[in-house]
Parts: sequence; structure tokens; C-alpha cells
Amino acid sequence: MAESLEERSRNVQERTFCNWLNTKLEQRGYPPMSSLVKDLSDGVRLIQLMEIMGDVSLGRYNKAPRMRVQKAENVNMALAFITSRGVKLTNIGPEDIIDGNLKLILGMIWTLILRFTIADISEEGLSAKEGLLLWCQRKTEPYDEVNVQDFTVSWSDGLALCALIHYHRPDLLDYDKLDKNDRHRNTELAFTIAAEHLNIPRLLEVEDLCDVSRPDERSVMTYVASFFHAFSTMDQAQTVSRRVEKFAELMQSVWVSRNDYERRARLLLTALSEIQSQWATTVFVGTYADAKVQSADFTRYKQTLKRTWVTEKQDIATLFGNVQTKLKTYGLREYVPPSGLSLSDIDEAWKQLLDSEARRSRSINAEIRQIKETLRKNYAKLANDYEQRLHYISAELAAIEGPLEAQQQQAQQIQTRIPSLSDALEIVETAEAECSAANVEENDYTVFTCQDLAFELELVVQSIAKKIAFIDNQLVSRNMTNLTPAQLEQFEGTFRYFDKDETNTLGQAEMTAALASLGIIYPEEEYDIIYDQLSLAYGAITFEAFINLLVGIMEDQTTREQLQEAFRGIASEKPHVTELDLRIAHLPASAIEYLREVMPREGGEGGEAQYDYERWLDDVFA
Repeated sequence: MAESLEERSRNVQERTFCNWLNTKLEQRGYPPMSSLVKDLSDGVRLIQLMEIMGDVSLGRYNKAPRMRVQKAENVNMALAFITSRGVKLTNIGPEDIIDGNLKLILGMIWTLILRFTIADISEEGLSAKEGLLLWCQRKTEPYDEVNVQDFTVSWSDGLALCALIHYHRPDLLDYDKLDKNDRHRNTELAFTIAAEHLNIPRLLEVEDLCDVSRPDERSVMTYVASFFHAFSTMDQAQTVSRRVEKFAELMQSVWVSRNDYERRARLLLTALSEIQSQWATTVFVGTYADAKVQSADFTRYKQTLKRTWVTEKQDIATLFGNVQTKLKTYGLREYVPPSGLSLSDIDEAWKQLLDSEARRSRSINAEIRQIKETLRKNYAKLANDYEQRLHYISAELAAIEGPLEAQQQQAQQIQTRIPSLSDALEIVETAEAECSAANVEENDYTVFTCQDLAFELELVVQSIAKKIAFIDNQLVSRNMTNLTPAQLEQFEGTFRYFDKDETNTLGQAEMTAALASLGIIYPEEEYDIIYDQLSLAYGAITFEAFINLLVGIMEDQTTREQLQEAFRGIASEKPHVTELDLRIAHLPASAIEYLREVMPREGGEGGEAQYDYERWLDDVFA
């Protein structure tokens, strides 16, 4: 008849539990049991097992009982000890063990297994079965082919057992080379390695896991618990090693951090000292460019190096705090930096740096202010002196007197000083440029700008040129003995009027207008001939050339009668001439404008202006 699932499970449990109890008996050298029903019935083995598990002596008992009452006394002694250890036994009495009630005996042994083997298993707050299951799941998690969900079918292919072994002792088997489909071979391998290398007794047989649809849960838990205890011992040894290793790593990290702190603190303190020494020995050369370079260097220092040091100072303080926190966390002695390297030393050095920065900033600003003031005073002195020189020249020019030849010599001598004045103005301009480069916009020491001085210089140059021209013209006029003083004054006034650019020369159009204003009219082509001849003779129509031209003309054409006859012709015999008459006669616009200004004006028909040339000629030739 086929064995039922319950019977098979009971047989597996009996064999497993018997093997488990034998491992306890072997500790004291007692012979192993072969049958739970037979070997436990007199209570002797049960007392021996309790003494081993409880590590106590139960006192005197019947070591060779023959009578039932003696066996009952032994069993009662063992059961009483079990109960005294807080193990609750349900529905089992001495007679059940003496009479060999296997079901109740298995239940009692399972209770013992739970109490003395599984109860002390704990994993992440879970205990007993749940804790053992979680422990198995955590250890086998890295293995893709293993999925531990229970203590039955999850162990039927031997891979979970192999995974537990490989996780803790990868030197005992090569998990990757296992044939994942060979259930019997994998299970046998796990049993053999566990027994030979891990001192885990073989509580099960291969068929107990591989040849049943559902392995017995209690048997599997009992066997797997042996793995937990075996590896827990190993884990404890590893924990001790890890504890020492962790402490060594901690102390090494503290040592590294301390060295790093001291190294960085020294470097920072050295850097702070060096920059202050550098500032203390830096001198100014006295130029604005040098002061600005040093100011720019200082600004760049604050925006780059200083910010790096601020960050480093904070990092050093944080590093020191981390060291102290680590030491305090593990109850270790506080770290005391070497003399001169404490945070208070760094703070004091930092305060000195800030004081040095303030002094450096004040010295740079003071230097720049002083340089600007010096530039102001230097420019003001140059500008004021230059203006004074112009004033002296103007005064000298105005004070020229004496014979014309002496005046001419004095004026020309003054004119020779103009180039040196131009050179001096360039020096003033350079000083002004230096002020502009230094952003000196205001100057309380002078009111003169280079533009002002250049304008005044131009006026002086023009004044000298006019003075020389005037003297030259006076010399020419003086030599013209055949002209009356009134004529000379009239001719000179006419020349000055048409010398618009004040060059003491006349262009062709200016010459033509000047002659026309004096009533000297020629056909247009004759003006060209006269201009070319005078230019060839004198190089330009100077005052001397103009006067000589008029002298020649006066000898021939400038009698009052001749001019009166000319005006009568233009006026068509009228005693007056109009602007229209002058335009019809093709006089230049400048001559017409001049005649309108100098001739007496009378009213005319229709409001048109009439000019009395007769009266004007009387005045001119008086």
C-alpha cells in the first residue's frame, strides 16, 4: 500500500529530529539514538538531552529503569525541566512517551527545536520562523535562480542551500558552474559540503527534498537553522573583524582629516602672511598709471584670491568640525590642533588680513588722490603761465611805438616767438591729457582749458600778423608822396574792407570789387590782365601792389571830372544813380554794396533808392 503524505512527513520528521537529537548527544559522548519511540521511552535519553541543552544537571535519576514507575519518574523529571524553561507542552504526558506516541513525541521535540535552536534567531526585528525566512531571503537575493518564499518547495532543487554556502564561503563551491537543473546533484553537494566543511550534520536525505511534491516544513526549518547558526558564528567572527576594521578605518580617516586640516591651515596662514608682506613692501612710483595698476591688482585680488581664501577658510572650519564630530560620536578624545593651527589662530590671522586690506585700500586711495591733486596743480601752473606769456606778448605788441622801421623790427621779433608758444601749448595739452586719463574733471587752480589757450594763441598770432601788415602798409603809404593823406586813408580803408580773410592780400574778385568801390571800372577781361600783371610783379595783390596800382590809375583816371563823366554815363546823364543802374553797368556785387553804403541816399519814384554821386565825389575829392 502506498505511503500517505502524512506518514511520509512523519517518517521524515522522525529521522530528522532523531539526527538533530544525536548531534546534541554527541557533544557529551553519548551513543546515538536510532528510534525516538524506543530510545526515549525510559526517560534516560530525554534527561541527558535536557542536561545538554540546558547545560545543567537534573540530579539523580534512574539510569537503568526496568519498572514503568521508574520510567515515569525519569520522564516527569525531564518534562518538568522543559516546563521550567518556559516551554509550553500541550497534550503530552509521561505515558505518551513511555507508550511511544510518535505524533506527540514529534510535537514535543519540535517544541524543543523551536526553543533551543530557532527561538533565538532574529533578523530585522522578526524572530523564529519569520526571522529565519528573512535571513535566507537576504542571503540568497543575489542569486537569480533562487527564490525563497517558504521552508518547503523553495528548497527542493538544492540551489537555495548551495546559494547559502556560496554566499558565505565562495571558496567551497562554484555556484556559476552548477547545473541548475540537476536537483539531486546540487542537493547532495550542499549536504556533503555542509557536513565536511561547515560542521553542519546531515539531518535530511536527498530524497526528503527532491523526491516529494512538498518537503516537510519542520524538517527543512530544523536543517536550515543549522546553516543559520553555523554562519552566524562565522558572521560573529567577521563582525569582530569588521568592528576592528571599522575602527581602524575610522581612526585612519580621522588621521587623514587631521593631517589635511593641518596642511591646509598652514597653507592658508602662509598665504595670508605672504600677501600682507607683499603689500607692506610695495612702493608707489608716483604716477597715476602705476597707482591704477596697483588698484586694479587689489580689486582683482578681492574678486579672485580673497574669495578662494574665504571658501578655504570655511572648508577648513568644516573639516575641523567633522573631525570633532567623528571623535565625539565614538566617545574618543577631542582633537587639539598643534600650536598656531587652531581655528582661533586662523580667525586671528584673518582679522589681521582684513586690517591689512583696509590699510592697503586707504594707501592706494590716498596715492590716487595725491596724484590727482598733483596733476591739477601741474596743469594749472602750466596753463596759467602760458596764458601769462600770451598776455605779455599782447602787451608788448600793443606797446610798440617809434619809427615805423623800429616798429616793424619789434613786431617781427615778437613773431619769432610764436613757434616756442606752439611747443609750449603741446606741453600744456599733454598735462591736460594726463588729467583726463586720471579722470580729473574739475580744477580749482585755473580757469583755462587748452581750448581757451589755443583760441587766445590764435588771436595773438592774428594780432601780430595784423600789426606787421599795418606797419608794412604804413611804410608803403608813407612812401607814396604823390597821394594826399586823405587818399591814403581812403585807399587803406578800402583795402582793409575787402581783405576779408585778413591776409594783407586781395584775391582777384576782392581786387575788382575794391577798384569798383573807388569808381574805377574796367571791362572784365582787363581785370584779369591787371591781376596777372600785379601778381607777377609782387607775388600777390599786397597793400603795396594795390597802392601802386591806384597811383598809376590816379595819374590817368582818377580825376573828379573823369569819375563824374563815368557816373553820368552809368546814370544816363541823371544827377543820381540807382542800384539798377549799377547792376546794368555790370559792376560786381561787392562794389555795388560798397557804393550803396558810402554814397548819400535820396528818395526816388516808386520808393527806389537814388544815390547822389555828385555830392559823394565832392566829399571824396574835397
